[in-house]
Amino acid sequence: MNFIDTIKEKASKQIKTIVLPEATDLRVIQAASIITKEGFANIVLLGDEEEIRKLAQQNDLNVEKVNIINPIKSSKYLQYAKDFYELRKMKGIDFDKAKKLLEDPVYFGMMMLKEGDCDGLVSGAIHSTADTLRPALQILKTLPNTKLVSAFFIMVIPDCKYGENGIFIFSDCGLNSNPTAEELSEIAISSSKSFKQLVGKIPKVAMLSYSTYGSAKSEFTTKVIEATDLVKQKFPELLIDGELQLDAAIIPEISKRKASESNIKGEANVLIFPNLDAGNIGYKLVQRFARAEAYGPLCQGISKPVNDLSRGCSSEDIVGVVAITALQASQIKS
Repeated sequence: MNFIDTIKEKASKQIKTIVLPEATDLRVIQAASIITKEGFANIVLLGDEEEIRKLAQQNDLNVEKVNIINPIKSSKYLQYAKDFYELRKMKGIDFDKAKKLLEDPVYFGMMMLKEGDCDGLVSGAIHSTADTLRPALQILKTLPNTKLVSAFFIMVIPDCKYGENGIFIFSDCGLNSNPTAEELSEIAISSSKSFKQLVGKIPKVAMLSYSTYGSAKSEFTTKVIEATDLVKQKFPELLIDGELQLDAAIIPEISKRKASESNIKGEANVLIFPNLDAGNIGYKLVQRFARAEAYGPLCQGISKPVNDLSRGCSSEDIVGVVAITALQASQIKS
């Protein structure tokens, strides 16, 4: 059983409701049809019901068991608008502005999540990461003891002996452009928890750099070293090392030569990039050159599961991210 099938099987044991606010996009409707058939989650599509059903019928897609909600026609619309206004009035939003924003399916979906009318949200097929995460950060709180929201990818690399049989978390690849040492330490901690939650194996975290153990020295390498030390202070039981070049992080033979004292021994399965440039370029290189499955950007640090998509995603990519979101939702402690 491959990685995403394992996720679907786990999610199917406790069915959750996931909202998809981009229901005018054919890929989203295709994904909803597949998910409903496979039965690992309930789906809510947001948008004009007549338009969605027409598009589904034209493409021979079955959405009969999918709940379709038009935000402005919903019985919850005004209540959501009132609650959103209460949340944001201190930020200068009046009630008319709140109502206008709640016409946006992404905002409406976030309020569904806030009010407990769904369990998770997946967006990004046609929206930017900012357009997905802005309403999430405005409406939802961060997790307890979490200082930073960050984004990661699950990379599933075929025929790969590195990582956890080819499975890695790459982080942060979608949100924090140039994290400080403190922020980088928070990204590493959250990513280790995400790996344990979704992959079910012991995380081995590498703090990546162009230097290994002082082979070069600059403000950039110093930041990674400081971040690594901070994580070790906060979570001494976590297997983490840095600063490490990529080859020393994932190849045991090279680790022996470059970092013989490393506690992860060249077996890293969680890769923490020093900035967004490196992370975003890195995941796209692996996705395209190694033909890897790339699920994300997935969010960590938000109180409820909200996940982003690449605008170049396929319907199968959406299905995979919905499965991950449903599993995240099933593991939240009430």
